[in-house]
Amino acid sequence: MQSQHLRASRFFPAILLFVGLITALVGCSSRHSSTPADWSESPRVWPDPPDVPRIAFQRSLSTPAEFGSRASAFARFGQWITGSGKREDRLRKPFGLALDENENLCITDTGANTVSFFDRAAHKWRAWDKVGSVRFLSPVSVAKRYGTFFVADSMLGRIVVFREDGKLTLQITNGVQRPCAVVILNDKLFVADSQLHAVIKFDLAGNLLKQFGTRGNGDGQFNFPTHLAADKDGMLYVTDSMNSRVQKFTAEGEFKGEVGKLGDSPGHFGRPKGIALDSAGRLYALDAMFDNFQIFAPDGRLLLAIGETGSQPGQFWLANGIAITRDNQIYIADSYNRRIQVFKYVGVD
Repeated sequence: MQSQHLRASRFFPAILLFVGLITALVGCSSRHSSTPADWSESPRVWPDPPDVPRIAFQRSLSTPAEFGSRASAFARFGQWITGSGKREDRLRKPFGLALDENENLCITDTGANTVSFFDRAAHKWRAWDKVGSVRFLSPVSVAKRYGTFFVADSMLGRIVVFREDGKLTLQITNGVQRPCAVVILNDKLFVADSQLHAVIKFDLAGNLLKQFGTRGNGDGQFNFPTHLAADKDGMLYVTDSMNSRVQKFTAEGEFKGEVGKLGDSPGHFGRPKGIALDSAGRLYALDAMFDNFQIFAPDGRLLLAIGETGSQPGQFWLANGIAITRDNQIYIADSYNRRIQVFKYVGVD
């Protein structure tokens, strides 16, 4: 009887330790809620009242759990014990964003050097720091179609192509030097190369089809192009960073117009970054210098400017990537705040 009591007294502290660790893990995860009390009590909209609101802040996302992917407490305990999965615990420097044809979100993180993917239907989060023998060094942009990821890694100087199962299928090196953006338009892959000051067009098998652009500040010329976007009408948009503008092209590279120029007032850019189009053809352009984003009508008119430096809703610290769903939900990579802010276009126009 005494030996049984001795064994129980030795085992009981271990049980308490295990329960304490589980409780701590659950408690730690709850501290990173996507809707802190001070945010939810005062929802933000733009423009300010009494003007009719057009943009509403929805939430901020920093962890897989906040996206809707959540492992059990026992799985988290196992990850804590083994050290596995730590690179997925929190965004470090979200950089590039993209949506696939099912509007699942793809994220490049240049702080963790990972590519992440959130499958909305399956509530599943996956992340890769390497595929096959290739380890990411600076994944800056991603596009995805038909189960295949196309990742521009600027330090590797190539486009890394892999499947959802992590199988490396292709590396595109022909014709690229420092790829910094990718987008898929009409089943063709477009790559912005900042070192070539050009946009390069490939098919999805990696065959080079066309290149357009030279260095300069004229129509169709570039000075460090950094980001790409495409609209539903088959037009291509290019952030011409050091020329402080966004240029518009056909899929064949024909210049069709531009938005913005250098300046510090609304309608101008300091250091333009990510761009995206919503369902009505409005152009959203981020600016890393002013920590804001601006919305332009299809005819180029400025509609609204939102943002300032900070860490509250609608404030940014190096906003870089942007993606917009078909129902006008807006994801913005707020890089140095280590989060993705989510907004919604709620205007009626």
